[in-house]
Amino acid sequence: PVAVGVAEDSFEKAVGELTKYRRLIRRPNKDNENLPVIFNDYMNCLFGDPTTEKELPLIDAAAQCGCEYYVIDAGWYAPGEWWDSVGEWQECRERFPGGIREVTDYIHGKGMVPGVWLELEVMGINCGKAKKVPDDWFFVRHGKRVFDRSRYQLDFRNPAVIAHVNEVIERVVNEYGVGYIKMDYNIEPGIGTEIGAESVGQGMLAHERAYLAWLDDVFARYPDLVIENCSSGGLRIDYALLSRYSIQSTSDQEDYRNYATIAANAGAGVTPEQAAVWSYPMRQGDKEEVIYNMVNAMLGRVHQSGHLAELSEERTELVKEGIACYKKIRSDIKKAVPFYPLDVTDNEDMWACGGLQTKNKAYLAVWKRQMEGKNNDRRQKVGTVCSETMLSIPLDSLPFAGDGIKVSCLYPEKETVSFAVERGVLTVIFEKPVMARLFVVEG
Repeated sequence: PVAVGVAEDSFEKAVGELTKYRRLIRRPNKDNENLPVIFNDYMNCLFGDPTTEKELPLIDAAAQCGCEYYVIDAGWYAPGEWWDSVGEWQECRERFPGGIREVTDYIHGKGMVPGVWLELEVMGINCGKAKKVPDDWFFVRHGKRVFDRSRYQLDFRNPAVIAHVNEVIERVVNEYGVGYIKMDYNIEPGIGTEIGAESVGQGMLAHERAYLAWLDDVFARYPDLVIENCSSGGLRIDYALLSRYSIQSTSDQEDYRNYATIAANAGAGVTPEQAAVWSYPMRQGDKEEVIYNMVNAMLGRVHQSGHLAELSEERTELVKEGIACYKKIRSDIKKAVPFYPLDVTDNEDMWACGGLQTKNKAYLAVWKRQMEGKNNDRRQKVGTVCSETMLSIPLDSLPFAGDGIKVSCLYPEKETVSFAVERGVLTVIFEKPVMARLFVVEG
């Protein structure tokens, strides 16, 4: 299937049409209705090195901040360096002496739903099971198994492969008590497989259709299971997958200042209620750094991370406030469409801006990152005025625009900034080099 979004006069309106279409073709699910807040232990936090000892204080902190899901990311299944040995997905007792169920039960006890990381489409070249099974479990070209980055690509046309991945799903859900799976995919296996096909492209197409059929079956058996389409931090953002998966990783960008570009533009590729954006307050940071991180995620799906248990009380309160604010606006996010008052954001821009609009309300994120290499003089829209401390934002594209519009700073409430609205233009003043705020605009 192919869809074309048509609009008379703007990229923004075309994206709005595509957003509505994407919602129409998507599997109905509770995740996209409720937009729960997810904590994941990976980004700028445990980075694939989880243990029971490390998880417990993070679980406490995530619960205290208002998170509703808690995901144990990569590494729970193997000690040490595990990249080329993955594939069997059994809990690692060296990392979790009491078993992973001890940790997932603790997560449940804190009122959150537990999750784990998987990469089910691959087996590492040093995986014990990969050495025992026949070649027809994998993509094959020129008579040899295809591998990339030390992993083989499984072939989902093979019933034995389906039995293998189903066993893993059943085990993590029923034995480990998991309600969320972060499904990763970190290889590029090329043009297909020659086994059972007249061409490698035919083999690829049949495999992809088999994978989608398998996903449909998983969701039929586990309708409340949330599966994130991580795919190497956004490698595969497409609606063959996203008509099934309810949530999509947008990036594994480690610099929160650069993440603003992704957050501002993500709505062009994925509905906002499916767009998972990291917020990871740093161990060494200040209030503005926390605010910036939270604003990054608040118009998509909050993917909270960072060493929350080690933040000062003042910075922790800003995380709590951000999550509480998100919970108040998420019912609007799931029906809003993107708008770009300064056009799409470039990573060289010092100022970034992006928002979501409904019929009578809009949410607007504004970022400033005064960094080496950023172009302070770029004008994203004719008539826009900006300097190192001031930015004017025209709001005339909003359906309720007019002289009577009202603007208020939604987050944070106490860390105020100067702003004013005149003749449909919002002017903000950000005095510090790196800042962000979330505004609400009402007709």
